[in-house]
Amino acid sequence: MRYFITFSYQGSSYHGWQRQPDASSVQQTLEEALKLFLKEDVSLVGAGRTDTGVHAKVMVAHFDTQQSFEIEELIYRLNAYLDESIAILSIVEVKADAHARFDATSRSYEYWVVQQKNPFLAQAAYYITHPLDINRMNEAAALMLEHKDFECFSKSNTDVYTYLCDVTRAEWVFEGERLVFHVSANRFLRNMVRAIVGTLLEVGKGKMSIDEFKAVLDSKDRRNAGPSVPAKGLYLTTIQYPY
Repeated sequence: MRYFITFSYQGSSYHGWQRQPDASSVQQTLEEALKLFLKEDVSLVGAGRTDTGVHAKVMVAHFDTQQSFEIEELIYRLNAYLDESIAILSIVEVKADAHARFDATSRSYEYWVVQQKNPFLAQAAYYITHPLDINRMNEAAALMLEHKDFECFSKSNTDVYTYLCDVTRAEWVFEGERLVFHVSANRFLRNMVRAIVGTLLEVGKGKMSIDEFKAVLDSKDRRNAGPSVPAKGLYLTTIQYPY
């Protein structure tokens, strides 16, 4: 039987989602917890992967098991066993060929920026003191809705079959004292959101014009884009499926 497990995690304690040979990961932590309670090896397939220090308000993975179990009881036992950095939100049985990664139709991220020093957001947001022109940042961000090839924002030497992405939302919004970048697409390249944010911040600081941002998009060259922002401000927030 196949199940989708939905969970959230605070990524500061982990070297990303994917298993690592010599470092802790969210995948390994959850697989070991499931093995403990299901009494068999469990392999999780995530909807995507997050880098070291990146958080997920919502992440989905699937796993197969021959064991029967009470779903609510397993959720309770997993949450009681796992530390505060991971929370299990739901477990649902799905059809045998359902796939957490390949069936996902949309993913959304947020990136948090603060412009006033706040010790309670120090590990949750990127603190920037330089004044930012939010209107210009949104004008530049809107260009991505009409663009398809995002190689310029992809980590170098990444083994992917295509750099094409369908971005459906890209905008900066004030939410209390946080300036939040919302971005949604059918897929994301490795390091893509952090590179986009870093480049848009260059626009907001007046170090890059709108035309120069468009030239970055057209260049397909990561060297022309801005620096990647710190992982601590990035949150995977939504994963959508057609069922």
